[in-house]
Parts: sequence; structure tokens; C-alpha cells
Amino acid sequence: MSAAPLVGYSSSGSEDEAEAGARVRPGTRGCSRGQSPLPSQKLPVPDSVLDMFPGTEERPADDSAKHGGRVRTFPHERGNWATHVYVPYEAREEFLDLLDVLLPHAQTYVPRLVRMEAFHLSLSQSVVLRHHWILPFVQALKDRVASFQRFCFTADRVKIYTNQEKTRTFVGLEVTSGHTQFLDLVSEVDRVMEEFDLTTFYQDPSFHISLAWCVGDAHLQLEGQCLRELQEIVGEFEDSETLLRAHAEQIRCKSGNKFFSMPLK
Repeated sequence: MSAAPLVGYSSSGSEDEAEAGARVRPGTRGCSRGQSPLPSQKLPVPDSVLDMFPGTEERPADDSAKHGGRVRTFPHERGNWATHVYVPYEAREEFLDLLDVLLPHAQTYVPRLVRMEAFHLSLSQSVVLRHHWILPFVQALKDRVASFQRFCFTADRVKIYTNQEKTRTFVGLEVTSGHTQFLDLVSEVDRVMEEFDLTTFYQDPSFHISLAWCVGDAHLQLEGQCLRELQEIVGEFEDSETLLRAHAEQIRCKSGNKFFSMPLK
């Protein structure tokens, strides 16, 4: 069984503002004839100077160690903001108790797995918006989802996901009821994406809540026996049927470091 494609994640911190482009700083560092060149030490160029040369800018190093070893799917570029649309999931104490049982068991197969810091269900892939398009994009989303009602869904099927580049692996809980309502939401989000000439969602999405992740492609270690055991833990957990039923009450858009919430009716 092959790992399902990950829904809506960039393989790096897609929530960070994409910054810097492939520009060359004007001028050259010369030295007098007969003089040995001084050791080169790159200093950041002040924004006030860069503003004088709109076509010039230095590219910052993209150090994957700063964001857990994750590798970016698109480079930082000044004025571009990584954007993601999703339904937030507010984890109750009982949900975290279940995760406290699931994660250590999964770590016996893949020790490098770590818990997600927050939980959600994606309605879009990570896309890049120019800064001046953020507010019009959010307004278009609000208009599209204004008539949507809140709905219940259940996410109780353990499933293993990888991102498209196979650089990250996730353990998730797949939606088993409420799928149609999520598809309806995605249909409206996709229409907004098309208006802004952005990538739409996957053709056959697997809506899910990611529980834990690791760097690299670990689906072979996690599928099969491990997956069956994780599903047994979920099935035998006290009140799991009620615990894993939730309400979709709002849509959220994260663009760079900005959050926009759109309550459902």
C-alpha cells in the first residue's frame, strides 16, 4: 500500500513569509592594484539601500536546520507570502490523551516522529500570494463561504501520508463522515484559487487531521503492522467514537504571519 499524498502542506514552513529573490547587488568589490584582497564577509544590505535599486537584492541562506530539517518547496522571495486555507481543529484533553498513547507506539517503528503543534484539516495546498493580493483574496474567500452552514464530521481512520516531494511523512486521522461537506468547501476555495491564478486542491483529497510528522519518507515503516496496531488503539480507546466527532465551525486562512477567520453560519 502506497502512502496517500499529503493534503495541503508545503514541505517546509509554508506559514513563513517567503522572502528574498535571486538578485545581484550593484557594484563590485574592487581592491587597489598590488593589494591583497581582504577576507570577504557578507553583510546584510539595508532595506533603505535595496529600495534604491528595485531590481537588486541578496538571497538569504535557507537553513533547513532552523525549521526541523524541512526542505522548502518554493524559495523565499520578498513580497511573496505562503498561504494556506484550512478548518482548524481544537484538540480536547481526551484527544491529547489518545495522542499520548498513539505517538509512543508509532515511535517504536519510527523514533524521529514528533507531535504536531496544532491541528487542522486542509482545504487548499500551500500557495504563494503577493502581499497586495492578501486582503482581496481573503475577501473573495469570505464571499464564497458566507452561506455555508456548520457541520459535524468524524475523523477516526489512521492513515499515513507523505508530501509530494517525499521529504516529510505524517500520521493522520482521516475523515470518515462529513467528506461531502468538505468537498463542497473545497469547491468554493478552488474557485477563489482560479480567480487568482493559483493551484487548486487535489482531485481526490483525503481530508485528515495530522497528528505527528517526521523528516523523510517513512511510510514503509509505518504502514502494515504499525498502521493496524494504531487503528486498534483508536478503536479500543474509551469513548473514541464520541471523542473523534467534531464540528467544523470556521474556515481560517493563514498568509505569512497573518490569520483570517471566517465563521460558518
